[in-house]
Amino acid sequence: MTIMDESTAAAVLECEAGPALVVQEVPLRPAASPSPHAAEPPRPAGAPPTDPPADAQPAAAPPAAAPPDAVPAAQPADAQPAAARTVDRAAELAELRARVLSGPSPQATDAQHAKGKLTARERIELLFDPGSFTEVEGLRRHRASGFGLEHKRPHTDGVITGWGLVDGRQVFVYAHDFRIFGGALGEAHAQKIQKIMTMAATTGRPVVGLCDGAGARIQEGVTALAGYGGIFQRNVRNSGVIPQISVMLGPCAGGAAYSPALTDFVLMVRGTSQMFITGPDVVQAVTGEEITAEGLGGADVHAVTSGVAHAAYDDEESCLADVRYLLSLLPANNRELPPAEEPDDPADRRCEALLDLVPADPGRAYDMRAVLREITDHGEFFEVQERWAGNVICALARLGGQVVGIVANQPSVLAGVLDINSSEKASRFVQFCDSFNIPLVTLVDVPGFLPGVDQEHGGVIRHGAKLLYAYCNATVPRISLILRKAYGGAYIVMDSQSIGTDLSLAWPTNEIAVMGAEGAANVVFRREIAASDEPEVTRARLIKEYKEELMHPYYAAERGLVDDVIDPAETRSRLIGALAMLRTKAASVPSRKHGNQPQ
Repeated sequence: MTIMDESTAAAVLECEAGPALVVQEVPLRPAASPSPHAAEPPRPAGAPPTDPPADAQPAAAPPAAAPPDAVPAAQPADAQPAAARTVDRAAELAELRARVLSGPSPQATDAQHAKGKLTARERIELLFDPGSFTEVEGLRRHRASGFGLEHKRPHTDGVITGWGLVDGRQVFVYAHDFRIFGGALGEAHAQKIQKIMTMAATTGRPVVGLCDGAGARIQEGVTALAGYGGIFQRNVRNSGVIPQISVMLGPCAGGAAYSPALTDFVLMVRGTSQMFITGPDVVQAVTGEEITAEGLGGADVHAVTSGVAHAAYDDEESCLADVRYLLSLLPANNRELPPAEEPDDPADRRCEALLDLVPADPGRAYDMRAVLREITDHGEFFEVQERWAGNVICALARLGGQVVGIVANQPSVLAGVLDINSSEKASRFVQFCDSFNIPLVTLVDVPGFLPGVDQEHGGVIRHGAKLLYAYCNATVPRISLILRKAYGGAYIVMDSQSIGTDLSLAWPTNEIAVMGAEGAANVVFRREIAASDEPEVTRARLIKEYKEELMHPYYAAERGLVDDVIDPAETRSRLIGALAMLRTKAASVPSRKHGNQPQ
């Protein structure tokens, strides 16, 4: 098939979201000249022969007929027109690919860099192992017409798709190229993304979206919007089947924002990436509020306030490095186990520092991350939504070379209570880990649910129920460790033995009760304290009696609600041993289409 019939090809110089495009005509390699010895085209029957040109040489006498068994003489290399045409076409293809790889123009690339952003291909080079990327449909162009689009048909149509290797493991990618149509989505653009998402699902490999687009291509109308529908459908079908990661490296507005929201992880870069349904201009027109794009939907807004972003970074390089690290902790699909590493951090390493890190006094705060650094391999972990709902920690880490998901209360933020946001955060993380066969370790130090009118009116009941539902529904290996206090319904929700954790351990500093001793004494002994001549002395005595009777470290163990009370210094070795024992766990689930999770 001839690659191009015209002598020129349109190369887009620079494009922002909008109808105006600048086009440069770039000449292609000229077509091969016809051979002077080319055969004369056939004449119609009965037509007189054409006169030879004036400078034509007399025709040579026809050669004598060769005998039937004669061997034809060898032809010189330069007398093979078919081979020459193939070589020309291969050279033309190489030239075309080189132009596609270089992008629409140096000016468009400079404009991208001036905004502090890398090009789509530069991002792909950072994501994948060197030389491992294979592009799909790099020569694709749109078929739309109207509003000048028929004259502006750059190759790739503004999105680069394909697959490559991340630490030797196959991963699929689509990367918006803002230099072409502002990365806006049209019919061909959407079909390329849909195709790569389908390929990722059918081969059972993760898919990463490098998002830098200006929304739907206005010139293509509703066809562009329909393209988003196909992407959303694949996001949902692939959920819990293959890992999906969205990396926000530019604008993402309107309906386009729903695709990242449907994926497992959303990572953003400060200063260059924004996500919102309605932009600042619309907000001001409708509500009168003035706000910048960064203030409305920037990386820090979604990492701290909305919880949409799982992490925010200062630059694209560090962001993409963390994407590679995150992928190293995830299985390729829901039929595989997470990738294990040969452990070089001793499994039996004692954690003596834990004896001093966690105060015995339940009223004193400490940083639970310090506990994680002591027990995980080399103190490394990937924390999810670190700056949102900080009263609970969700992280991926390794214990003995095996990947685990850790959910932990954070006593240094709101005393580690559960509330609406922390319940939402933890429940989704538990569901993710269960979807991809990642064992769960829960570190408990929780005083209860956060009281307050705002919490009750905001639906803390249904949000807390989400976390309860996620744990009860999980079939992966589950271990809970009670470090200190575990009070009331929050103790039950944090993967207690009564809701199905496989192994429940506790430190000798644990306090498991309906509520704290002070509050319990005020309720249980209210009349006795009120009738006393010395109420405070009586209250102190009764609180001490309540603790000794119902809140001593071995009360739950004596009743089988805790499987063992362990030395804090042995925490790492005990967790690794328990995970090894549970590796072959096979849980049965009821026959159903799906449950009806609390909303």
